[in-house]
Amino acid sequence: MRDYELTLILKPDLGEEGVANTSERIKGWITGNGGEVLSVTNAGRKRLAYPIKHMRDASYVVMQVRARPEVLPGVERNLKLSEDVLRHMFLRI
Repeated sequence: MRDYELTLILKPDLGEEGVANTSERIKGWITGNGGEVLSVTNAGRKRLAYPIKHMRDASYVVMQVRARPEVLPGVERNLKLSEDVLRHMFLRI
């Protein structure tokens, strides 16, 4: 098992409840594939350096994840298909 940091940039129109629901859904994808979510930090809404899909603001969420490397492709596939996620990035810690 390795430690990762998952940074998510979510749509700004989700609101607090939408961000929480999206975070829970992503946690379910990780734990469903055999991973473990250690912590979730809602970094709030911030201005983007450049527009993404014509949006200037976005909500940021950072997750500390412990998982096997073979778990990540399945989770990344779901993240790419999710309409609420503008960008995501896994970093190995």
